[in-house]
Amino acid sequence: MTTPEQGHETRERILDAARQLFAERGYAATSLADIASVVGLTKTAVAYHFHPKDRLATELIAPAGQDIVALIENDFTDDRAFVEALVTFTVRHRAIIRLIMEDIHCADDAPPGSPGEAIRAFRDAIYSRLAGPDPDPARQIWAWATLGSLQSVIKTIDLPQEEVRKTLLATVLASL
Repeated sequence: MTTPEQGHETRERILDAARQLFAERGYAATSLADIASVVGLTKTAVAYHFHPKDRLATELIAPAGQDIVALIENDFTDDRAFVEALVTFTVRHRAIIRLIMEDIHCADDAPPGSPGEAIRAFRDAIYSRLAGPDPDPARQIWAWATLGSLQSVIKTIDLPQEEVRKTLLATVLASL
């Protein structure tokens, strides 16, 4: 008989394997069988904990949710402080950012209540924070360019986190 602690440990092992595989291969290219193989379980055992597969994505994204809310609601003293916090958030959660950007699309026509709608709302809130009220064209371009630079973090999964943060921050701040 499985104890609650063993069940929790199994869930964590599955989440760790999913996080790793989604970061390496992408969400669509990773099956429950792939995750089961890494964890040493059967596909049925993984599905017992996370079926359908999108429950895995939801659970992996959830911890970043608190950081997202804090980032958007924080009353930063200036643009630099906000950009530093945004870059740190993006690098810390880069595996999740990849999942969001490559596999859960934030199309402007995403249906209400969908992950795509929530992601689009986050993107728009970050853009508004970067652009500020009534931005001129140069500020609008900078805000979108900054979002594009941050999106590039998904290609840095295999690089040291602090090096990515330092370089990305310098790049974004240089254009401020």
